Amino acid sequence: MEAKVETISRLVQWKIEIGPCTLKRSDPFKMGPWTWNLSVEKNRHIYIRLFPEPTRIAKEQPPIARFILRVTATGGLNRRPYISQIHERLLRTSEDFVWPVESTFHGRFIIDVEFLDLKVCPTNGGEATSIWPCGGQLQSLATESALRCLSRMLNESIHADVTIKTNDGTLWAHKAILSASSPVFHSMFVDNLEEESSTVNIEDMSLDSCMTLLSYLYGTINQEEFWEHRLSLLGAANKYDIIDLKNSCEESLMEDINSGNVLERLQEACLYKLDKLKKGCMTYLFAFGKIYDVKDEIQDFFKHAERELVVDMFQEVLAAWKQA
Repeated sequence: MEAKVETISRLVQWKIEIGPCTLKRSDPFKMGPWTWNLSVEKNRHIYIRLFPEPTRIAKEQPPIARFILRVTATGGLNRRPYISQIHERLLRTSEDFVWPVESTFHGRFIIDVEFLDLKVCPTNGGEATSIWPCGGQLQSLATESALRCLSRMLNESIHADVTIKTNDGTLWAHKAILSASSPVFHSMFVDNLEEESSTVNIEDMSLDSCMTLLSYLYGTINQEEFWEHRLSLLGAANKYDIIDLKNSCEESLMEDINSGNVLERLQEACLYKLDKLKKGCMTYLFAFGKIYDVKDEIQDFFKHAERELVVDMFQEVLAAWKQA
């Protein structure tokens, strides 16, 4: 159990007993396409190493990692962590990164590694590319041709038959595309008379966010647009019952949970009944002990949180205490 490493989103956590003289190596864990290890050596100081296992992909496409480390003692009242600076470097072997922690303490510790970015370093000397966000799947020529046609239909308003009014502008689209993508739109156009269904008011979205929604429905969205507008897309997906978009937003929001957004993500999860995201946020806060990082914000959060959510959080606290 001492070698076991837990991971969630981009966070890695290793709970370990550090004695006066310690040399330990973690079990392997996955982050991106690579398999990783942590090791700890304790003499006068604590030395922490992070490195990929020497697999084929690590040799052919070694990672450039941007990350931050924390070491926190679990015993006593003083949980002040030792926090590293942000590191960014090419990692090939266990000698490429060593972090010395100037501490004479020993006992039970939690070692956190938070990956801020992971890039593939090409062996041909080209530009390194981030694995987050990743590109879409390769598409057949026929699919690419169809998507080009749909893109022209949207961007040039070819035979558009519905006007969409947002809170800061107007767009034009096609009833057939909207109806095929959303049962709410389908019902809207079927139930209303022709002249009444030629305009749709989406005043709870900005022009840019609504255009990104349409880009998704027409199959022409890119990853950067999706990441920029995913919270607005989540609200629209819930409102118009676009299940695949809602699921994609939930998966995306799971990928980069951190101390700066976890409470907001938890509220979104409860508002839109996203069980996986809710569980991920709870795990991040309690099982991984990150509730201490948001102690200044948690009081205001509880003032506005629903009673059911507060009860769920209290139960997570009890479960974490039992496992400690």
